[in-house]
Amino acid sequence: MKIHQIKFKDKSNEYTICLGNNILGILAKKIKLICPKTKKIAIIVDKKVPNAFKRQIKKKLRKYNTFFYTFSANEKTKSLKSVNFYLDKLLSKNFNRSDLVISIGGGITGDVVSFIASIYKRGINFINIPTTLLAQVDSAIGGKTGVNTDYGKNLIGSFYQPKLVIIDTSFLKSLPKKEIICGYAEILKHSIIQDKNFFYWLKENTQNIFNRRSKYLISAIRKSCKIKLYFVNKDVHEKNLRMKLNFGHTFAHAIEVQSKYSKNISHGDAVLSGMILEARLSYIKKICNYKTVKEIENIYKNNGLLYSIKNISKISAINKLIPYLKHDKKNDDDDINFILLKKIGKTTEPNSSKIKLNSLKKYSKLIAQY
Repeated sequence: MKIHQIKFKDKSNEYTICLGNNILGILAKKIKLICPKTKKIAIIVDKKVPNAFKRQIKKKLRKYNTFFYTFSANEKTKSLKSVNFYLDKLLSKNFNRSDLVISIGGGITGDVVSFIASIYKRGINFINIPTTLLAQVDSAIGGKTGVNTDYGKNLIGSFYQPKLVIIDTSFLKSLPKKEIICGYAEILKHSIIQDKNFFYWLKENTQNIFNRRSKYLISAIRKSCKIKLYFVNKDVHEKNLRMKLNFGHTFAHAIEVQSKYSKNISHGDAVLSGMILEARLSYIKKICNYKTVKEIENIYKNNGLLYSIKNISKISAINKLIPYLKHDKKNDDDDINFILLKKIGKTTEPNSSKIKLNSLKKYSKLIAQY
């Protein structure tokens, strides 16, 4: 059992990301090391996680006073109502700050539970065990927490680092392919914004990832985590450089909000759509060349991902998204703060590609005609 370790460290926090296959056995030992005063553990589990994993974790933590709570994870339950429900559970059991909260689930579960941990008595120990590829390469890394509102995604939240992240690829075996694609969208984004060699590796190995071959999954996850941590370590609170991780997400979040978080549109599908829209916008603005956009579209074409841009390649569809762009978290004035693409591996700097809403209506026609 090989365990890869990736370190996060800033001025006030440090933790380890442990990555491997079938590595849940390390959990109890790690808790004893990093949370030596813990007596009670609240484990909030996505209801989709197979019971076999729950039994395994319960057995490993039998020396602790454990409380298991189920969470029905979706964009609509990613809410303050859910947060209040679980805060009440912790308060009723008189959890102390030296105790521990563990999230077991996908990105939504992790975002909600980490937010709960960040505000419970101003901060309780937190461990994240992401169970989807999306969470393993994105939301479990970097300390961003949050819930949704009717105005947009993740508009209420905080920054809060875990004590430990355990990425066990054995969770991925039970997931449908659409969930793997969802995580792959973020992996692809990481390569596009930072590492052209990784992008060309993905051109050759995407199908190995979709087929869940452990060697390729671990390589892709490890590389993605390192790319994300590169930005996080330099800009923990997303004031500047870290915004580059939002390439594709300005449109993606608008797609999700406009569809009222429909189950028919996953976050990964929205990101795949958003990256194409923002790559085309980059070309229209003469920031990147035609070849760059085609390279991205070809990786979609060669791996059966073109469906993700079918419904948003019309002027009317793009125009419907525009009103939702103004609530994007990157905005600090009335203009839309895009991260645009210069070439594979390099984006524009944050705050350098602002576009007025009225101008976007003009560009939407060009994007659709691309």
